[in-house]
Amino acid sequence: MRDACLFAVLLASGGACQAQTNTTLYGIADLGLRSSSGLTANNAPAPGPVSAVSSGVNRTSRWGIRGEEDLGGGWQTEFRLEGGLNLDTGATAKSDKLFDRQAWVGVKTPYGAVYLGRQANLLSDVLSPVDPLQLRYASFNPNINVNGLSNTAFGQHGFGQQYGTSGYADNFYRLDNTVKYVATVGPVVARAAYSFGETTNGLSPLSTEGAGLTYREGGLVLSGAAMRFHNRDNLSLDAATAGAAYQLGDWQFKGTLGYNHADVAGNKQLQQRVAAAGVGRQLASDLLLTTAYYHVRRVATGFRDDGFDRFFAFLEKALSPRTTAYLEFDNTVWRGDASAQPNASRGRALTLGLMQKF
Repeated sequence: MRDACLFAVLLASGGACQAQTNTTLYGIADLGLRSSSGLTANNAPAPGPVSAVSSGVNRTSRWGIRGEEDLGGGWQTEFRLEGGLNLDTGATAKSDKLFDRQAWVGVKTPYGAVYLGRQANLLSDVLSPVDPLQLRYASFNPNINVNGLSNTAFGQHGFGQQYGTSGYADNFYRLDNTVKYVATVGPVVARAAYSFGETTNGLSPLSTEGAGLTYREGGLVLSGAAMRFHNRDNLSLDAATAGAAYQLGDWQFKGTLGYNHADVAGNKQLQQRVAAAGVGRQLASDLLLTTAYYHVRRVATGFRDDGFDRFFAFLEKALSPRTTAYLEFDNTVWRGDASAQPNASRGRALTLGLMQKF
């Protein structure tokens, strides 16, 4: 039944492409051969070596449909439907959502743009230009997982419940029922968002609100945001991040700081901190080296303090405008009981991959 629904969507999008030149089918196919020690094929801590075929090590494999229409007078309508893919198995990234990444419609006006639907949170928006890896390796990147709240359930403790309208425990990176406003004034991009909890016991439970700013001038980028998420009991998760990037010739320098604090029960709290720094270097017109270091620490009531340190290096070779070959290395050192494995205090891996955009 699911395959039939997907086929119907593809047929519908194909008809739209013929009728409207501003509707596009697009995506990324990213697969690599990965050899690791101290990590499973899904990057969970574990003793021993593992070899695997991994999807989305450079960029998350995905497919989507996007479109826009000019209404005149500076007004424009837009839409986007996008779902993640696990190319190693052919499965969708989320079994319960066809378009788990994005599903929204929007209107651009001379006074700003308004978007309605499932969207990435504002932490993700402001991290995009300043993350040292530029949001590469989304499933293993601490700025996405811990700072952006995509996958915080490492080790023996985590949030363990849903904050906001993501639909999942320990993952609040994308939110349903979101209204997002984006306005650009000179070098400044201002963002504000509100996600409706859609509960019957008031407006606050499961709702989310936040704001962010990004400044670009020359080679300098400054970017930050703050958000508040609520769970079903109206307990709060507060999160904030800020970062900077600077381009100097063929060199690029980036750094970020992130913090989040949650009331997980009446007298229990959880705090996480993330610091990151990285350097990128254009070695040739078709060869890019990117390095990044992430320092993650976590404190929770009733648990031992833990965290990890993780280093990445990406070497990318552009074979064409749409095809990139890459070599990736990562090394993780677990702190406290973050690995939840007594014999796994370190994990490292090497990936040789190919990414194709369409």
